[in-house]
Amino acid sequence: MNKKRIATGIVLCLLAGMEVGRAQTPSTKYFISFKDKNGTSFSVNNPSAFLSAKSVTRRTYYNIVTDVTDLPVVSGYIAQVAAIPNVTVVHAIKWLNGVLVRIDTLQSAALTSINSLSCVASSTPTNRYKLNPLEHLPNPLLPQQEAQRSASTQSYAMGGSAIQNQQLGVDCLHNLNFMGAGMTIAVLDVGFNNVDVNSVFTDLRNRNGILGTQNFVDGINVYDAGAHGAEVLSCMTGRQPGLIWGSAPDADYWLLKTEDDASETPTEEYNWVRGAEFADSVGADILTTSLGYTQFDRSTENHTYATLNGRTAPMSIAANMAARKGLFVLNSAGNDGSDSWHYISVPADADSICTVGAVDDSGTIASFSSVGPTSDQRIKPDLVAVGVGAWVAGTDGVCFPGNGTSFATPILAGAVACFWQANRWYNNMEILRRLKASGSNAANPNNSIGWGVPNVCAAYPLGITKAISASSDFLVAPNPFHNSVTITLHQTGVKVLSLQLQDVLGKVFQSFNNSD
Repeated sequence: MNKKRIATGIVLCLLAGMEVGRAQTPSTKYFISFKDKNGTSFSVNNPSAFLSAKSVTRRTYYNIVTDVTDLPVVSGYIAQVAAIPNVTVVHAIKWLNGVLVRIDTLQSAALTSINSLSCVASSTPTNRYKLNPLEHLPNPLLPQQEAQRSASTQSYAMGGSAIQNQQLGVDCLHNLNFMGAGMTIAVLDVGFNNVDVNSVFTDLRNRNGILGTQNFVDGINVYDAGAHGAEVLSCMTGRQPGLIWGSAPDADYWLLKTEDDASETPTEEYNWVRGAEFADSVGADILTTSLGYTQFDRSTENHTYATLNGRTAPMSIAANMAARKGLFVLNSAGNDGSDSWHYISVPADADSICTVGAVDDSGTIASFSSVGPTSDQRIKPDLVAVGVGAWVAGTDGVCFPGNGTSFATPILAGAVACFWQANRWYNNMEILRRLKASGSNAANPNNSIGWGVPNVCAAYPLGITKAISASSDFLVAPNPFHNSVTITLHQTGVKVLSLQLQDVLGKVFQSFNNSD
């Protein structure tokens, strides 16, 4: 009998407001909002002082204005809060302009002292979360699926990944050598167990494709933490020819732990916000996460349907903020489609992100895939990908078919990376628009599959690339290009060269006749 495996959806019976492992001094966490960023030592005119070169380049290239939300929290304000006895600052969060603090539950005077500070706008207790279950059910493949898994005819032996890559058309881009090179993907999850030794990530490690790791939960090495993030990562960058071939095997990755799998702590939503800020600051292009939140331990504090408007939950606010900074943000819709709560979760309600649902290899919606609309009646999910029998690598390197929007999301994230690599002149929102337009349900989007399964191959202007790359006589750089391109002819003995450039419809838009 197959046993349902929930990587991060275990609900533990904890005392409300208390942290696990702090029985001697139970504590509560609060988010302290500051009124402003007055007196900061940083300036929006010098973003390199607080953003990486890659992050600054993204803003410059896509004409994104650096504003006050980018500025770090005022250090003097943090120091005032930290100086109060029995208060520990956990995170400073610039997008929400505040700090997450831990206060001894028995020291109510500490909170009073914080609220009396002139720089403080408000204090909000952060409650425990019940994680929206991110299930993956390892089920045996049907005989016809097994045959398809082993009969990959692509230029690359994709093994069990062939079906999910072919459905999105990403195999086509791989054959054009768009496999995510130069793209940076930040993965926010529960942990990345054994990624440092797992054989399916050997290529990733050998090419130094892991740019770094961060743990926003505790001091544990992310490679010793939960398995879910490793399984998610395998959908994008696992690479063993004939066994598994991720949707973006050449992309670079930041591995960020924001979810605590050992307990349901009070900070996970704010951990995620901090992780998203970090992803932006180090210059990630894409942020993908297969986490979702709907309920608190105390039912009176649950996220209600009315709050699913993309503007209420801190995580949703931050997801939209990340999109404003130029990141392409993907989040799983959730796996509550067949439950009494069948709606999407937080931050899948954010309006500027790509919320991803799950379908099978024929494009039929999975029964568990959470649905929309949002409370303000926007269509969700946006797009869908294979999340039924998705090909996933376990922490031991053994692959299996798993179910869940948590796998559909990274599969699509990798396809986005390849498509964006081929179309760098488009910003994140234009990429999303074009993928929606290519969707199998674009003519009639709905709240089950949104705009449907995108086709990244059909959305890419193949005619140009085929014409440029068809002959070894030419060297074209950069390829793809934005404003200018250099075309070098390798043939010798040519006296006159006639060159025509055509658009995707075959219309000549530029001609050249040059003498040698």
